[in-house]
Amino acid sequence: MNPTQALQAGCEILDAVLPPHGFTRLPIESGRSSGGDFARTEYLRGNRRLELHFRGSLGLVAYHVGAVALPHERYMRAVLGRRGANQYPGFSADPLDGFRHLRHDLERYCTEFLNGSDEAFERIADQAPSPVTGFKGLSA
Repeated sequence: MNPTQALQAGCEILDAVLPPHGFTRLPIESGRSSGGDFARTEYLRGNRRLELHFRGSLGLVAYHVGAVALPHERYMRAVLGRRGANQYPGFSADPLDGFRHLRHDLERYCTEFLNGSDEAFERIADQAPSPVTGFKGLSA
């Protein structure tokens, strides 16, 4: 399965969650880069956007509300306060499992993105831990 086919199949899994909440999926874009073939798409509703990228597996998943953007892992950390309760990202040989895991997280933990106010999502973004910017190493 090439990235476009995999993303299409994966979006069919997510279509059970997002369109019922008023989101519309944009056409899939694909191309080639130094890392190989890729595909991307977005789900849109008003000023909300879910961005998805696929290259071998589901990669970047980012939530956008207005000018606020939040990667999936940081969103889950802000909502759950710990690692491990969310299913995406997971580890699997089946490239569609990433979409199944993301669907689980959307249904259980992303109510602010799916149904909440812009302000509620912005509060979560403010609580989201900053990404690690570098390895400090061991002190001598």
